[in-house]
Amino acid sequence: QVQLVETGGGLVQAGGSLRLSCAASGRTYSSYDMGWFRQFPGKGREFVVRISRSGGSTDYANSVKGRFTISRDNAKNTVYLQMNSLKPEDTAVYSCAASSGYYLRDPQSQAYYDYWGQGTQVTVSS
Repeated sequence: QVQLVETGGGLVQAGGSLRLSCAASGRTYSSYDMGWFRQFPGKGREFVVRISRSGGSTDYANSVKGRFTISRDNAKNTVYLQMNSLKPEDTAVYSCAASSGYYLRDPQSQAYYDYWGQGTQVTVSS
């Protein structure tokens, strides 16, 4: 079992930055791929970014490529999402997720992930 807790959300002006953190419980954190998703009001979750268990491989949604950066610190059981050049359309609830890895599932799909955090609100004002 893995429990995930996101922090770092808030209100920021367009063009600003925020850094989200996702702290994980459990001694096997380093064996999980980690991802970030976001959910817009009245819509389903949207894939944002994924990082492999070693941190050596990442995969970004086109909408955030070049602006967002994912990283992880396995010693601290934490994954980070650095968000720069934020836009009002980035406003959403951001959730982190952990996956033990499924060879036949798409890492950009929710089905790839076993555990989810509660989410943190990010609001970007224009």
